[in-house]
Amino acid sequence: MATHGSAAEPGATGRAGAKAILLGEHAVVYGRPAIAIPVRALGVEAHARPADDRGHLSSTLYHGPIAQAPDRLGVTLTAMRAALAAAGRPGAALDIAIESSIPAERGLGSSAAVSAAVIEAVLGACGFAADDETMHELIQTAERAAHGAPSGLDARTVRARQAVWFDRGRIEPVSVGDDLVFVIADTGVRGRTREAVAAVAHRREEDPRGVESALDELGELATALRRDVSTADREAIGSAMNRAHELLNGLGVGDAALDHLVHAAMAGGALGAKLTGGGRGGCVLALARDTASAEELGGRLTRAGAAAVWTTTVEGVA
Repeated sequence: MATHGSAAEPGATGRAGAKAILLGEHAVVYGRPAIAIPVRALGVEAHARPADDRGHLSSTLYHGPIAQAPDRLGVTLTAMRAALAAAGRPGAALDIAIESSIPAERGLGSSAAVSAAVIEAVLGACGFAADDETMHELIQTAERAAHGAPSGLDARTVRARQAVWFDRGRIEPVSVGDDLVFVIADTGVRGRTREAVAAVAHRREEDPRGVESALDELGELATALRRDVSTADREAIGSAMNRAHELLNGLGVGDAALDHLVHAAMAGGALGAKLTGGGRGGCVLALARDTASAEELGGRLTRAGAAAVWTTTVEGVA
């Protein structure tokens, strides 16, 4: 459900955050549940306002007329056009400015976050209000341009304020027994989500029994992990993360750079560590014992070659 305002606003701002998958990447594509967390240290802000000419786009990747934007901004343009169509103003000209601290192609939801922020800003600039389901479908439109057949997990989580449980398109908040501190380390290698998704699909065709068994176990781990998060059982959470990384490697979505940082994290005192996101590059998510341990762990990962390190806390909430 959505409503039109009486007139276009002079300008509007949209915001979204990064996300990390605690457990369930790839398995979620095949109907198994997943748990994801917001990463508040990273985010996107977009501003849109009516333009007198054909409209301009300003971002770290491109500055210039929207009509001349390069192909690599296709997802952003898809998000803009979907929002304009939803607002009933497909031919409207807008100036759009985007600022993002989320690294692209690292499994942290950059494309979904940029799309969410742009869509919110464009709708606002058109005087159009959208409910959560309309926003989700618009973000998914852009995500399909980025990933082909996205599960919807990124589209949901980049707008969430707490840990979420995702199961067959439905989302629920996750009870968190106590603050959980995570360190995210960037391998510096761009993730290849489309390639990884295709690899799992191909492996599933060749070995349906083996792949289904791995996907079932990932689903069972996610279900158990939801209980462990609710009691803040850090040892159990870490153990589940470690096992998930092994299973994801078995599905063919890991790589040497990810394994290197996982091993460095464990050697540095992490309770558990795994790839997060599509894999074949991207980031590692590691669970620290507390804030002080997270600082030490971040330093260890930096010395091990991480291109960037961030700490995020999932706050305890009933």
